[in-house]
Amino acid sequence: MSTREELAVTVRAVISDVLGTEPEEVHERVSLLEDYGIDSLELMEIGARLERTLQLRIELRDLTAARSVGHAIDLLQSRLAARR
Repeated sequence: MSTREELAVTVRAVISDVLGTEPEEVHERVSLLEDYGIDSLELMEIGARLERTLQLRIELRDLTAARSVGHAIDLLQSRLAARR
């Protein structure tokens, strides 16, 4: 992933696939817990898919600590940058 925008597209696509929504409905200010009522199994599925797609180890606590989709994208971007 070279840009934050590309990463955001990937993250929104994974989230929307797991939740059964359209990627356009997953905005950066959305809280998966508060706005979608996501459960731990769905969160683990999102994490597993992102790990495979990004080839990056993601800790569950990182995903649960993310306050919004945008915060999760920023967190993943920093993890990817640190890997380089």
